[in-house]
Amino acid sequence: MRLAAVAALGIMFALVKLGSERGVTLVESVFYRQLLSLPLILGWVSLGPGFASLKTQRVGSHVIRMVMGLVAMSLNFLSIIMLPLAEATVIGFAVPLFATVLAAFLLKEPTGKYRWGAVVLGLIGVILVVRPDGEALYSTGALVAVAAALATASVTIFIRQLGATEPAATTVVWFTASSLIPLGTAMLWFGQMHDPLTWVLLLAMGTAGGTAQLLLTASLRMAPVSVVLPMDYTGLIWATLWGWLLFSTLPLSATLLGAPIIIASGLIILWREHQLGKAQRLGVSEAEAV
Repeated sequence: MRLAAVAALGIMFALVKLGSERGVTLVESVFYRQLLSLPLILGWVSLGPGFASLKTQRVGSHVIRMVMGLVAMSLNFLSIIMLPLAEATVIGFAVPLFATVLAAFLLKEPTGKYRWGAVVLGLIGVILVVRPDGEALYSTGALVAVAAALATASVTIFIRQLGATEPAATTVVWFTASSLIPLGTAMLWFGQMHDPLTWVLLLAMGTAGGTAQLLLTASLRMAPVSVVLPMDYTGLIWATLWGWLLFSTLPLSATLLGAPIIIASGLIILWREHQLGKAQRLGVSEAEAV
């Protein structure tokens, strides 16, 4: 399911970039991604936990999560528009690195030498990919991609806290539905008519995004994080494939050099979290395991 989710995300990102070349604005892309995924999500809720599960006492927290999520999604879409697909995808692999740093400083989670070492290693990989090469658009796009990864990591940390009381279905539905209020308002200025093919692309983009969201959630219910998250790195395969087929671009040499380093650092973090989880189940303290 995680592999299928990553494939669906690859399709969504490729269609976002393709749509932008056909005149679709960033606001439209985010709006239709949310609007068209909502029926899929509501169908999933009706077949699963039921609509009663959507009741919450933390409306304010869901609003904050919505704002953070919209910022992260907009930055991710913008990085896809500004950069080749492979480069934007590789920089996005830095999310676990930023999440580790944020968890250490904001949540005061114990972070030992292995994870700090992985963070340093991963940041070296990010620097290699983001290298300044004199191309203003590329450099700006790379900075947007880094900001997107940082924003996504922040959302991850916030959802972790929200998940202490809120089921996954509640968080997903509240985010998707509530985001349509500011996005619908923005569409009064940014919405526009398109040709039939562009509407088909937008429909496919929203459907792929909603499908990916459901598959991502389902994968985490069926297996531990340390098992499913490494599958996310197959996104580079799809980004390279779609970049080549649709936009005649291939990863730059710096990307091919930095990508394995970033991926290795992410795998180290996942491996270490898995080891700590095993240690805690065996009764070993986290301080001893670190």
